[in-house]
Amino acid sequence: MVSYGYIRNMWYVAGFSSEFKPGQLQGHTFAGRPVVMWRTADGKVVAFDNRCAHKRMPLSEGRLLADGSLECAYHGLCFDDSGRCVAIPSQPDGPIPPQARLRAFPVIEQDDVVWIWTGDPAKAASVKPPRTPEFTDEAWESIGSEPMHVPANYLLLIENLLDITHFYPLHDGNIGDIENSRIPIELEEGEIDGNRYVKTIRKVQGYKQPPFLADWFMYDVVDREHTHCMVSPGLTRVEMRVAPPGRLGTEDDRGYVLYHTHTPVDETNHIWRWRVNCRRGHTCRSDPNKSAAKRVAETFPEVVAQDRWALERQQQMFVYPDEGYSELYLKPDKALRRARQIFAALERAERSPETVTAAAE
Repeated sequence: MVSYGYIRNMWYVAGFSSEFKPGQLQGHTFAGRPVVMWRTADGKVVAFDNRCAHKRMPLSEGRLLADGSLECAYHGLCFDDSGRCVAIPSQPDGPIPPQARLRAFPVIEQDDVVWIWTGDPAKAASVKPPRTPEFTDEAWESIGSEPMHVPANYLLLIENLLDITHFYPLHDGNIGDIENSRIPIELEEGEIDGNRYVKTIRKVQGYKQPPFLADWFMYDVVDREHTHCMVSPGLTRVEMRVAPPGRLGTEDDRGYVLYHTHTPVDETNHIWRWRVNCRRGHTCRSDPNKSAAKRVAETFPEVVAQDRWALERQQQMFVYPDEGYSELYLKPDKALRRARQIFAALERAERSPETVTAAAE
C-alpha cells in the first residue's frame, strides 16, 4: 500500500503575510504539531508549541498583553516572544523554573509568505524556503485565495497538480478537454536550496483553448508551454505561456504563474492556498476593463472545487484494506511516481537520520 503520511523536516507555508495581523493570536496544527503564532510589536512572526508549559492549555486561547507577552487563559503564566516564561501569578515572589519555556519553531518571512519549519530545528538551516518572487514584483498583479481545509492527504493534491491528464474529464468545459490528455510530457528533476524538485513540461502547437483559458488569455488557438513543478513538498509552481501560432516567446505572450501551497495538518488533512500572478496590463476577453489576474481569481474557484471533490473521495477509499488492490500506473504518471519516491526517501531519512537519502537520486 502507498504510504501517505507527512514530512516534518520541511518548510511549509503557515500563511500569506497579510494573514498575520499585529496583536492577533493564531492556533494551528502543522504536520501533527500544535502551534501558536503571532506577529510581534516589531513586526516579526513567531511560532511556538501551543501547549502551556504548565498544564497543556492551548495558548492560542489566551491573550497578548500590552507589554507583548502571551498570557495563558488557564493559570495566567506569561511568555515573551522568545518563549521564556516571565510571570507566574501564583508564584509572584518565587523563582521561575528554567523549564518554564515554550518550544520554538523556526519561521522565515519572505516574498509575502510566512514559512514554518515543523521538524528538527537543527536541520532547518540546510534547506531554504522556496522563493515566490512574483508576489512582490510590481510587474505582476498577484491575487491569493483564502486558506482552504481539505480532508485529504497533501500528497494527493501534489499528485493532482503534477498530472493534468485529469483535466479531461474532471475539468472538461472550463480548463480541460480530451486533447489536453494527449499532449506529450517531458520530465525534469533537480535540487534547489536543499529542495528536491520534479517538473512536468508540456508543449503543444495549434491548440484550441478551452473556454476559461480563451477568456483569461484572449486567444482561441495558441502555441502553449505549460509546466508544473513540485518545488518542495510545501509548494507547487505552475506556469502557462500562450501566444498565437508561431508567436510564443514574443510580446504576444500571455499567461500566468500560479502557485499552490499544501501544508499538512495530519495524515488525512491539509491546508491548500493558491495565488495567481499575471502581467500587469493584461486584460481578459469577457471584460476589457478587468485584468487577467482578477478574472482568473473570479473563475478559478470552480476548478478548485472540482479538484477538492476528487481529493476528498480518493481519501475516503483509504479506509478500505487493499486486499489485492494495487494502483495502475500509466505512462503520464512518471512525475507522480517520482514525487512519491522523493517523499519516501525523506520519510526514511526522518526515521533514520543517519541514512543517506540516495533513493531519491
